[in-house]
Amino acid sequence: MSGSTEIDSETSGDIDGDVVGDPVPAESLTRWLAGNAPAVTVGDGPVEVHRISGGHSNLTFRIVDGAGNPWALRRPPLGGVLATAHDMGREWRFIAALDPTPVPVPQAVAFCSDHDVIGADFYVMGFVDGVVPGDPEAGAAMPVDSRHAAGLACADVLAELHKVDPEAVGLGDLKRSGSYLERQLRRWNRQVHASAVQDLSVIDAVHEKLVARMPEDPELRIAHGDYRPGNLSFRPDGAIGAIFDWELATLGDPLADLGWLIASWERPGDTQGAITSGPTVLDGWPEAAEVVARYAERSGRGERIAADLDYFLAFARWRSACIGAGVYTRYAAGHMGTEGIEDGALADARLASVHAQAAAALAALGG
Repeated sequence: MSGSTEIDSETSGDIDGDVVGDPVPAESLTRWLAGNAPAVTVGDGPVEVHRISGGHSNLTFRIVDGAGNPWALRRPPLGGVLATAHDMGREWRFIAALDPTPVPVPQAVAFCSDHDVIGADFYVMGFVDGVVPGDPEAGAAMPVDSRHAAGLACADVLAELHKVDPEAVGLGDLKRSGSYLERQLRRWNRQVHASAVQDLSVIDAVHEKLVARMPEDPELRIAHGDYRPGNLSFRPDGAIGAIFDWELATLGDPLADLGWLIASWERPGDTQGAITSGPTVLDGWPEAAEVVARYAERSGRGERIAADLDYFLAFARWRSACIGAGVYTRYAAGHMGTEGIEDGALADARLASVHAQAAAALAALGG
C-alpha cells in the first residue's frame, strides 16, 4: 500500500478517554513533531495524546494534531522488558521498507531515538480506520458476509509479504549466518528462562523435540512474527487495509508466519485453544484448511506446507508460551501500564495460558 495509508494499532481500536501524561508528554512531543514530522500540523497548543486500549507489548497512542488529524505513535512498554525485546528502530525499519511495496503497511511518518523527547525510542505513523479484531467482541463489528473474504485476504496478504525480496527493499543487511530456526529456538528458550515462570519442564521438553526435528532452512523472507487477524485492519468488504505490530519481524522462514496464523485460527467446535483470542471463532470465517490451501496456491509452497506445517504449528504454540511467559512477568511486576491488575487475576490467567500452550505443543509433537 502506498504512503497515503493510515494506521490504527494492534488493538481493537477503542480509545481511552483520558489524555495520557508521562508515557508520551504532549508538550515535548509537539516540539519534536514541529521540527521532524512535516506531515503533522502543529498548532498553538500541544497535540492531544490518548492511549489506545489493550495491547500486551509495545504501547500505541492516538495523536490528534492542530488540524484535527489523527496519527498513531508506538513506544516500548513502561518497564520490566526482556533484554532483546521492543526494538522500536527495528519495527520502524520494516514499516518504512515495505511502505512503497504492494504490502499494506502503515504510512511511515517519523522515527525518534532521542530519549529526551518522551523517555524512549518511538515512531509516528498515519492512523487508519477499520475494524481491528483483536478479540471476538471486536470482530463482531465485521459484517458477516465479509468474513469469508477477510479470511482469504489473510492468506493473500501473507503470500504477498513473502514475495518481497529483502535485498530489494533495503533489508538484506538483516540476514544472519546460520539457521533461522536454531536462532529462534535459542532466543525464546533464553528469554523464557529469564522470566518469572517457575515450572519450565514442559517448555523445555518441547524445546528439545523442536531442536531435534528442525527442517532445513529455505530461502529467507520477511517474517512478520505475529501475523493474525488481530494485527490487521479490515475494511467493510473484508479487504486488509494495513498490517500492524512489526515488533517481532525478522528475516526468516515464511512457514513460521503461516504456522502462527493457523495456530491462532480458532473455529467453533475446536478442542484445542488458539494461541490468542481472535474473531475467527465467529460465523462466516473460512476454516483453517481453506486458508492454508489459499496460501499454498498464492505462494507456491504447497510441498513444504505438506511436509512441515505440523512442525511449525507446534513451534508456534511453544513460542506463544515463551512470549506469554514474558507478558506474565510484566503483569506480575506491575509493568503493563494497565489498571485493575492488583489482585493478580490477569497474571494468573496468563500463567495458565503459558502452561496450556506448552502442553498443546508437546502433544502435537507426540508427547
